[in-house]
Parts: sequence; structure tokens; C-alpha cells
Amino acid sequence: QVQLVESGGGLVQPGGSLRLSCAASGNIFSIYAMGWYRQAPGKQRELVVAITSGGSTNYADSVKGRFTISRDNAKNTVYLQMNSLKPEDKAVYYCNADKVRTSAWNIDNYWGQGTQVTVSS
Repeated sequence: QVQLVESGGGLVQPGGSLRLSCAASGNIFSIYAMGWYRQAPGKQRELVVAITSGGSTNYADSVKGRFTISRDNAKNTVYLQMNSLKPEDKAVYYCNADKVRTSAWNIDNYWGQGTQVTVSS
């Protein structure tokens, strides 16, 4: 079984910064992509940013220039540095690990439990 454990959420003032971390553990052979999604109240879950094992990234337009994703493949860990936070960034942020290989014949997708990010003065 694969687990994703997130940390780093909290309350920050507009213009402030937060850093989220997500560590995947379990019997993991490889992970193709790791990323962050977010879901605000009354809205659908949306992609924030994802990064492949090769380092290719895909950012949502709304966070380009403000958020930076990084990944430590050896530790199966992904980080999200969030700068210049806005009230509209408030949401539950979920870590995702896509195409996780746990055996020669098993590939699956996993989610973390979510961490709350609140941007308010």
C-alpha cells in the first residue's frame, strides 16, 4: 500500500508564503508524476501543478510565476513553494502521485488526505 503524507498548510496573510511537502511511502518501484491539486468550497478539484520524474512541469495559469514545484525522486517527495499568496488561493491542497508502479504488473494513482491553506488578513 502506498501512502502520501502532506505537511505545511496553514494560515497566511495575503502576499505571504507557504511551503507544502508531500512524501510517498510504501512498496514503490517508481512514480511517473507527482503534483498538487486544490479544491475550494463549492468548486471542483483543479490541477495546481504537476512534475514528472524527468522534471517536466505543468502549471495552472493562475499560479504561474508565484508557485514553484520541486521533486526529490530519491525520496519520493514533492514540494510546493507558494509565494505572493492571494485570498483566492484558499483551498484544501491535495498531493497526487500518478502512475505509481508497485510491482511489475501494478500501476495506480494515489491521493493524500489534503492540507488546508487559508489566505486571509
